[in-house]
Order: sequence, then structure tokens, then C-alpha cells
Amino acid sequence: MYLYSEKYSKLFKLWLIISIFTVFLIISVGGLTRITNSGLSITEWELFEGILPPLTLERWNNYFILYKEIPQFKILYPNMTLDEFKIIFYWEYVHRILGRFLGLFFLIPLVFFTLKKIIRREYLISFYFIFFLICLQGFVGWFMVSSGLTNDVTVSHYRLAMHLSVAFIIVSLMYWNYLNFAYNQKKSLIRNFSYNYKFQLLYLLVFLQIIFGAFVSGLDAGMIYQTWPLMGDSFFPNDSYNIKFVELLNFDNRSLVQFYHRTLAYLLYFYSIYVGYTVFNYAKKDLNKIFLTYFSFLNIQVVLGILTLISGLNMQLSVLHQFIGVILVLTSLKLTYRISK
Repeated sequence: MYLYSEKYSKLFKLWLIISIFTVFLIISVGGLTRITNSGLSITEWELFEGILPPLTLERWNNYFILYKEIPQFKILYPNMTLDEFKIIFYWEYVHRILGRFLGLFFLIPLVFFTLKKIIRREYLISFYFIFFLICLQGFVGWFMVSSGLTNDVTVSHYRLAMHLSVAFIIVSLMYWNYLNFAYNQKKSLIRNFSYNYKFQLLYLLVFLQIIFGAFVSGLDAGMIYQTWPLMGDSFFPNDSYNIKFVELLNFDNRSLVQFYHRTLAYLLYFYSIYVGYTVFNYAKKDLNKIFLTYFSFLNIQVVLGILTLISGLNMQLSVLHQFIGVILVLTSLKLTYRISK
């Protein structure tokens, strides 16, 4: 039994579902924040002070003056007005408020469940570790933002990938605990690797593809080649033909990063077909349904990725592309869960 008392099971389930949905929302708003170049609009940490938005013209001007001091304003938007600044400010503000909400919403019920001895002791450490990651994510977010305040017009794509990775680890751990509760089992996310390595590898490939997606986003690499299936007139980017072998691991090269993101997508797609063949050999209806759900969303994701690219990085398509990425992570994780011992 997952809980000591079934009396609070509905409340516990609702807590987990809302927490998972909140992370979904944060990732989506974070994607919009990146696409609109809004992430640098708030140039200070403001752990407590920034809970309320600016309520006076003086406060707005103070924020705007700070923004005018960074390279992004000076180089990209020197003619930005205060009204235009308010738009990008609110994207970042909402993103930060959602992060604060998640931390409090996760912690307060967790303390209640702990004091009431509702969650079995062996599961508590997992939930407090998730809360630690939520707190860590705030610092990682600021670490990312700080990279774009002095010498660059945008944040480091490495730090952006780190920020997004932590978010996906958080939602994965939440969902794994939800599955343990729903199926009344105690399964480890990393145990029995030799038994279900094919499915864990699928999850890792999805995760790796998301990291390269963050690289593409952080470098604006989607602006380099906006054709498919070729990059310009060749499969391999023609501006990288003469690079040295060691430079193939240069993840600052925008053309190469887009190429790797594309190539990994092909690898993931065909590996998914192989996993599907394995799943259907098990002849279990439950596994079949989970895989078909995953593979359906994978096909949607492929189409969205292509449309996003050839549309010139349409904002709505870009956000939806990132949102479906979350679903792929969770469906591949559920497949791993159901096959695990």
C-alpha cells in the first residue's frame, strides 16, 4: 500500500495531478518566454520582492531602466517603448510566479501529509527530493538568466538546456510516483536496467532529443536552415563540410546543432518502431495501448517539428512542439514503468 490511510487518497492524487500539470504549464510558458526573448526582462533575482508586479509608473520605469543596461536592449531593441517592455516583462513574471506557486503548492501539502503520516515512510524521501529539485530549479533559472545580462544578448544555451532538463526530471519523478500510487506498487526508476533497457533507452533518447531542442532554441539554430528534408541543398550542412573531426563536437555551431537535432529525431523514430515491434511481441493489450499513444504523439511531434522549421519558427507551433515533448517523455516513461518489475 502506498499510503498509510486511504482516507486521504483522493486528496493525494489531486495534489500529484495538479503538480504535474503545473510543471507542464511552466515548461510551456518557459518556451514562450524563450521564443519572445522575454527571459532577460527581469534583471534581478527577487526571490520575495518580485511576488507582485509593478503597480506604479515609477516601479515600471525602474525595471525598464535596469533592462536598458543589458546588451539585449542596447543591441536588439534600442527603440523599445515602455509598453512593449511590459509585454516581455509579464511573460517572465508569469513564468517566475508559476515557479513560486509550484514550490508552495508542493511543499505545504507534503508537510501536511508528513505530519499526518499519510505517505508511507519509504516514499517520503522521493517527494522531498522532488521538492529539493524544485528549489534547485529556481537557482538554475537565475544561473541561466545571469548568463545573458553582461556579455551576450541571450542566455547560454547550455544553461538553458540545464534548466529545461531539471524541469523534465522533476515532472518525470512526479509522474513515476503517481504511477506507483495508481498501480499500488513500489518500482524504482533506475532499477532492473538489464531487464527493460530497451524501454529505458527510449526514454533517454527522448530526453536527449529535448536537450538538443534546447540547444537549437538557445542558439536560434532553427533560423539557419529552414528547409526539409535537406538542409539547404544537402543532407549535411554545407557550411560545415570543411570542419575538422574534433569540431564535430562543437555544440556552439548552430548548423551542426540543428543537424544533430534532425538526425537524432530520425534515430528516435526508427528506434521507436523497433520498440513497438518488441512491445507487440509481448502480446499485452495494456502495453500495446501505451505504445500506440506514445507513437501517435511521436508522429504529431515530427510533423510539428517540420512545420515549425519551414514556417520560420511560428510561435504557436514552437510552443506546441515543446508541449508535445513533455507528453513524449511521460508516455515513454509509462511504457518503461509498465514493463519494469
